[in-house]
Amino acid sequence: MYNIHTTVRSHETSDQTESTESSIVCPECDGQITSDVEHGETTCSECGLVVDENMIDRGPEWRAFGDRERVERSRVGAPTTELRHDNGLSTMIGWRDKDTHGNHLSSEKRKQIQRLRTWDKRFATKNAQERNLKHAFGEIDRMASALGIPKSCRETAGVIYRRAVEHELLPGRSIEGMSTASLYAAARQHGTPRTLVEFETVSRVKKVRIQRAYRYLSQELGLQLEPADPLQYVSQFASALDVSGEAEQLTRELVETAKAEAIHSGQSPASIAAAALYAAARLSNEQITQDEVSDAAHVSCVTIRNHYTEILDVFAEQD
Repeated sequence: MYNIHTTVRSHETSDQTESTESSIVCPECDGQITSDVEHGETTCSECGLVVDENMIDRGPEWRAFGDRERVERSRVGAPTTELRHDNGLSTMIGWRDKDTHGNHLSSEKRKQIQRLRTWDKRFATKNAQERNLKHAFGEIDRMASALGIPKSCRETAGVIYRRAVEHELLPGRSIEGMSTASLYAAARQHGTPRTLVEFETVSRVKKVRIQRAYRYLSQELGLQLEPADPLQYVSQFASALDVSGEAEQLTRELVETAKAEAIHSGQSPASIAAAALYAAARLSNEQITQDEVSDAAHVSCVTIRNHYTEILDVFAEQD
């Protein structure tokens, strides 16, 4: 069973010569493990056991004593990423037809550079698997941008999709469906879920195919995903409807009440959050219609109407 989480590591500077704490414990004495960046060793602070050695120094080989000096000595190039088929290690010929001094290239040079760009694109992927990854990662990045999903979540989606390719789960299934399912699973894992209807609006496949692909990925890769909490949708819906802070706080109280009375059991988390938000808006005397909540939450008006009366009833009983 795997629980995939992608961690964005920041580059360590040369000032980090002291030992840094780690959450790993010593296998011998359960003591605290520290990482000595200068000597490239991971040791136990209690018994002195060397747990790991010859660590890779990911920091620069130069020293800088100020912000200006650090900027002047910084390198070019993007960091490694899971959203590239080659982890972002390859190079790319730029589209600008200018030399290093900013001067325009001659027509002969432009033709030569264009031919080099063409061959560079052809050699970027060496086999069908890399072409598959390149297309899928482009889809993940496109959908994530449309839905406003953070970069860390996109990286996790890339890891999930790459694992699916390594386990040969793609034959017989569309790249678009599996990439959408990977992004949906990553969003749930990071606690920033979106509804399947939202994914359907930006995906090239229907909702049913996304559901099937997600179930298949979850089963075959052993993804440990907890059911979505209605509270995770409150901020998103409140921001889309531009409600007051008082209404948003009341919505959270209503959702907690619904959870305590098990009203959310067997129901869509988004529908509970949408109904609670509509009920909170009515209690706060804010002019929000069911149609507006339905459009923001992608939940039908009938569902909102049914749930919000239940939530108000149990909330009134507690008071």
